Amino acid sequence: MLTIGELASYAGVTVRTVRHYHAKGLLPEPERDHSGYRRYDAGAVVELIRIRTLADAGVPLSRVRELLQAGDEEFGAAVTDIDKRLRAEIRQRQRHRERIRRLASGDSLALPAEVVQILDRLRALGVDERIVRVERDGWILLAAHSPERIPEWAARKRTQITDPPLIDFYLTLGQALDRADSDPELVHLADKLAAYITHMAEDGGSDTDVEPPFAELMDTLAFDTAPPARRLVQLLRTRGWTGWTRLEHVDPTPAEGATRHR
Repeated sequence: MLTIGELASYAGVTVRTVRHYHAKGLLPEPERDHSGYRRYDAGAVVELIRIRTLADAGVPLSRVRELLQAGDEEFGAAVTDIDKRLRAEIRQRQRHRERIRRLASGDSLALPAEVVQILDRLRALGVDERIVRVERDGWILLAAHSPERIPEWAARKRTQITDPPLIDFYLTLGQALDRADSDPELVHLADKLAAYITHMAEDGGSDTDVEPPFAELMDTLAFDTAPPARRLVQLLRTRGWTGWTRLEHVDPTPAEGATRHR
């Protein structure tokens, strides 16, 4: 006769596992001896090994009792069903691993390859990482909102970032990120941006044409990441343009108490 510790040792499990199987009703609990201890026979060792083998194979404990009592045909069908479930779980875990791998790769987690290439190009051109982050987060929103239009928008963006005036604007904006709203450099930056937008409009280019509520969401994201962008939008209005994600031509408003720079 064996103690619970000896039983666990013979079957290659812990005492806690034996007690867990007792609680689940998988392994019968023997009567206690005169000293108050449970004593197990060889049959309990065999039964425990069978339970452990099924559990180690991935069989849910809720089905172990069923299999222990099943005939050969029923056992074979149940094992086939369990194998099918395990293969499905393996495929799911493989998908999870792929997502983790993509997470480790940064931008490509939530963005298609053509957008990642655009972001990498901006970095290569020396654009401030905070601005690249604004671009990245904006693309994430766009990809979630209108995935079918990403190729079109990405192609447009690839053309735009070959234009030296736009890259010059990006670089200047990066320098302005650490400046106060009152910094005169923002006024000069607004002039450059307005000139570029006008040039782009005259050439038939356009901004990302999304509906106003979604554009406002993207604008808020940009303003939170790069606060000077909000001030630039205010300055752009005095130059006949408004918006950030969705640019629109408007009647120029008077400059705020100062002569507008040209």
